[in-house]
Amino acid sequence: MVLSDIEKTQIESEFKSIFKNCKGCKTTPNKKLIIKAFNLANDAHKNMRRRSGEPYIYHPISVAKICVEEIGLGTKSVVCALLHDVVEDTDYTIDDIKNLFGQKIATIIDGLTKISGVFEQESQQAENFRKMLLTLSEDVRVILIKLADRLHNMRTLDSMPEHKQLKIASETLSLYAPLAHRLGLYNIKTELEDLSLKYKHPIVYKKIKERVIETEENRQKYIEKFLEPVKVKLDEIKLKYNVKGRPKSIYSIWNKMNNKQVDFDEIYDLFAIRIVFKPHGRLPEKTQCWNIYSQITDIYQPNPNRLRDWVSTPKANGYEALHTTVIGPGGRWVEVQIRSERMNEIAERGYAAHYKYKGDKSVPEGELDNWLLKIRDLLKSSESNALEFLDNFKLNFYSTEVYVFTPKGQLIRLPKNATALDFAYEIHTKIGDKAIGAKINHKLEPLSKKLNSGDRVEILTSEKQFIDPNRINYVVTAKAKNALKNLNKAKKAEFIEKGKKLLQERLKELKLSNTSLAFRKLFNHFEVRTKDELYCKIGRGVIKLDNIKKIVNKKSKNKIIRYWQLQFSRNSNRKKIKENPDKNVIKQLKLFDTFDGADYIIADCCRPIPGDKVTGIIKDKGEIEIHKTSCDKFEDLASKYGNNIINVTWAEHKILSFLTSIEITGIDKIGLLNDITGVISKELNVNMRSVSFDATDGIFKGTIYLYIHNKKDLDKLIDNIKKIKGVKTVKRIE
Repeated sequence: MVLSDIEKTQIESEFKSIFKNCKGCKTTPNKKLIIKAFNLANDAHKNMRRRSGEPYIYHPISVAKICVEEIGLGTKSVVCALLHDVVEDTDYTIDDIKNLFGQKIATIIDGLTKISGVFEQESQQAENFRKMLLTLSEDVRVILIKLADRLHNMRTLDSMPEHKQLKIASETLSLYAPLAHRLGLYNIKTELEDLSLKYKHPIVYKKIKERVIETEENRQKYIEKFLEPVKVKLDEIKLKYNVKGRPKSIYSIWNKMNNKQVDFDEIYDLFAIRIVFKPHGRLPEKTQCWNIYSQITDIYQPNPNRLRDWVSTPKANGYEALHTTVIGPGGRWVEVQIRSERMNEIAERGYAAHYKYKGDKSVPEGELDNWLLKIRDLLKSSESNALEFLDNFKLNFYSTEVYVFTPKGQLIRLPKNATALDFAYEIHTKIGDKAIGAKINHKLEPLSKKLNSGDRVEILTSEKQFIDPNRINYVVTAKAKNALKNLNKAKKAEFIEKGKKLLQERLKELKLSNTSLAFRKLFNHFEVRTKDELYCKIGRGVIKLDNIKKIVNKKSKNKIIRYWQLQFSRNSNRKKIKENPDKNVIKQLKLFDTFDGADYIIADCCRPIPGDKVTGIIKDKGEIEIHKTSCDKFEDLASKYGNNIINVTWAEHKILSFLTSIEITGIDKIGLLNDITGVISKELNVNMRSVSFDATDGIFKGTIYLYIHNKKDLDKLIDNIKKIKGVKTVKRIE
């Protein structure tokens, strides 16, 4: 590959710009080290171009610039960013890097380098992520550089094919954006979310972005009007400050519209301002934050339910600020964020800034280091199953937390929806294992009781209590889940051995054959899938062996089996798979990739119908699952099986029907149900499977399951139902 003179000049210019924002990079030894890394990377990638056509070296330079300009990292991080793809994509090895740049840089690059051919295919994605995180036990910079790498890849995703865009965007939303949030990198987290939305839901993204741009001028005028009296007050107390409007991200607007089922104009906190002040030495920063709050609430009435005090109790990612929402001019809600310059730097640059202030005794020690320690413990205890590790790791992304207290007043942070049993395991694993109940605010409660901020919790224990395997269903922390899995595994092994012995003795006693056919009959009758599951339930006493002779001797009946058809564009090969007999539905899809011998199923979690944007993901054992691209579960699957995403489109087949459901609300009146069902069954000739309506105090809410041909027909049906007098809302249940 020959570089043009323009490309050579641009590469040189981009590389030199790294030094402008990196103070530590300007010393002679550091500058030499960075130049050495650049020369090696430039030479190693000299024959490579990205999919967009630009020289590959642009990417490592861009990652290095993000590390410096947007995260605030130093020399070693710049070197690692420049070299991060060298070992993966060229003939250089980790040993070469170690010899040229030392052990520390080699360790970080090893964490950034993807692995291949070592782990089974279905968990490749999870193993890659886990390997990257393993370097947390050495250096958190590997995560920060990886986030910079992901951010630049997202910024340049246009050149990738659609299924790759979808895979990378889903993985980013599921793993990398929460990770950026947890490390306090708010700006990077926000951009990752917005870019993910752009590629997952391009039409929605475009519409919201257009609305944000359309309303920007009016929004700015309103903020200026709001700030006029605020500035007067702050000037009176001789405060040095900067104040500006804070735009709400496109992703957060979409998220709120989606969760609350409201329109763009109904989102009340589109108006937000941030006050960043320079503290003076006379008063603590916390006190000065509350003084500013007092000045603002003297002018505007605050909403007491929207006060967020993160200066007294910082977030687990180190974030400190005081947030309040007040009623501004014209009765509009305005969110106000109050931060010191130090708090703002930590909010903007996250862990790198947090680390900068470590050792300053005037600054409260945040929970971020404690969280990193928990992750390291999790890494040490999760050597066997990569997918299980990934699930547990994501449990540590606490978007919302509750603050509870021990009987002695120690503050314990837990995720929202944490239970008393989570609290017990947070104190100590042995306490969780022995827990039998809890006293919450001096009142006896079960271990499944969810905790609220301010609760005082005391755990009751016993040496003889029985561990219910269902306990794992009402804990949410990774620590509790891991401990209970270990307990359940040990207990399950005992039950399996006991059940196996009981079954063999019973079969021998009844002189019944221990054949595969006999086991299939037992599986079907007791609704289990494996021998171990059968043995375990027998051992626990859930399955009784009283009628085993009748079950084993029962003659098999042929069942009616229906099929889904799948059509491929590359050849005429057709695949068929079994559908549950109770689902009277036939489906046809066209796939752009062929996987011989694979089964295909429509996901129950989102139940896509023709017209929905869908994608396929290859699961364990080659099974392909079809999801809507907007499905929440799909994001989780993409983070585990990201390399196994395939393109899927619907084939035209008007006579086929698909099960979906709608929710209807409105004002109750006589004959309304007949009007609704009449429109569905008579006017539009749509078959209904079930109808459920409930009315309270003149308001009704109903759910209808029906068979529909495609999304276009469903949209038409919804529009027609909305025209019925008394109906207020009609929406598809996602």
